[in-house]
Amino acid sequence: MKVLIDTNVILDVLCNRLPFVEDAQKVFRLCEVNKITYISALSIPNIIYIMRKELDADKISDILEKLSLIFTIADLKSSDLTKAVKLGFDDYEDALQSVCASRIKADYIVTRNIKDFSGSKVTAIKPSELLERL
Repeated sequence: MKVLIDTNVILDVLCNRLPFVEDAQKVFRLCEVNKITYISALSIPNIIYIMRKELDADKISDILEKLSLIFTIADLKSSDLTKAVKLGFDDYEDALQSVCASRIKADYIVTRNIKDFSGSKVTAIKPSELLERL
C-alpha cells in the first residue's frame, strides 16, 4: 500500500496537537517500517513556516532530517502546479497534495480533512482509517 501523508498529520505529531497526536504517532511508527509512505515536497516549507515560530534553525534542520528518514519526499513538478489549479479545489495546497498523490500512484491520502479532498482522484482517509486497513 502506498500512501501520501498530508501536512496536518505530520504537524499533529511535531506540535503534539491534541486529540489528534495519538493516531498520527501510530501512523509515524508504521511509516518508519513501511518505506512506501510519502510526503509531498510541499509539506516541507509548510512545516518550516509553522515550526520556525517555536524552534531554532538547528532543531528544524534535525526534524527535517528525521522526516526524510521516515518518509520518501515526493517532488513537485511544474506540471503539478497547473494540474492543481484545474482541479478547482478551494485550497490550492490541498489540490497540490492531491495531484502529487495521483502522480505517485498513491492508494490513499492520509489527512484529518477528508472533505478538503472530496474532488481528489486519490481517496482521502483519516489516520485511524489507515491503521484499521493495515
